Amino acid sequence: MLPIPANELNGPGTLGPYWTFYHAVVAEQLRQWLPGRPSLLLDLSGGRGRWPAQAARAGHRVIEVMDFRRPAEPWLRDASERIQKVRADNLGFLPDCSVDGVIAEERALSVEIMAESVVEDVARVLRPGGRALLCVDSLVLGMAILAEQNYWAHLCQTGEVMLIPWPDGSITRCFTSQQIRELITGAGLEVEWVRPRTVLSPSTVDHVLSGESKSLSWLVRTELETQADGDDTVGIHLVASARKPL
Repeated sequence: MLPIPANELNGPGTLGPYWTFYHAVVAEQLRQWLPGRPSLLLDLSGGRGRWPAQAARAGHRVIEVMDFRRPAEPWLRDASERIQKVRADNLGFLPDCSVDGVIAEERALSVEIMAESVVEDVARVLRPGGRALLCVDSLVLGMAILAEQNYWAHLCQTGEVMLIPWPDGSITRCFTSQQIRELITGAGLEVEWVRPRTVLSPSTVDHVLSGESKSLSWLVRTELETQADGDDTVGIHLVASARKPL
């Protein structure tokens, strides 16, 4: 059974409390990850995330690459002078070693089937010592979607690349923690850490948040303090931090 129903993966549905928690975790992970000094960041989330606005508020300049294939969320439009929006299908417009950090959220690497070429481009534009924050669909999510669609035979297949058909006809590429590590090191970057985005279940989150409003900060702190590096058994997404060697 899906850890989260497929029709609720991109919207609140009946899991409003869980998504409130999820986005709070993402925001805190980004806050902790962002450079301590004003920097130039590249966002590859396709105009579908809150990350550019958060980074701009923290004093950073952001180049936000808009994805032609997935429309931006209109309610996420930000007029900050620190955010420059660019329509492009690759990073050829950026010179080598030109940005301090790269953020690839909103399943950008899972929607891009040839994720290797994207991460190689990320490594190219990063300055030495620069970092990348990458989020991908997990193997747990992929197996659950296959099971929900009764593709039982596919669950027995193993391969280097796991491509999952979604009910809406799109394709997602799902990763194990080892595969995301290989994706990073194959591009010449160093892995800092890999972990599930969240390990707390929707039912646990809903139960705790139904008690008192102050529980959200406690839940987020508990989630981020959980030692789950490399755990492939939980979570619909994996998140990784990488660094370009000096």
